[in-house]
Amino acid sequence: MPVRRQHSPLRPSWRCPVCGILWPCSAAKLRLLGEYREDRPGLLAHLATVQQAAEADLTALNPGVALPDLTPRFVGWAEAR
Repeated sequence: MPVRRQHSPLRPSWRCPVCGILWPCSAAKLRLLGEYREDRPGLLAHLATVQQAAEADLTALNPGVALPDLTPRFVGWAEAR
């Protein structure tokens, strides 16, 4: 049986190892929405924590380069509309 790769962030680049795009990719967003279906505040707290880790990794990876605001990428998509 083939090994199924997860749409989890590849650190420190914070790209999806399956899609190759910036994480969270669409598949990761769908998985997270399913996992936190009944707990939107928990999802937002989780994403804020993940965003902090990404900011630390990306800052270390690119010293001296100002990062863009990562909030829309990590938290903004999950906020209630």
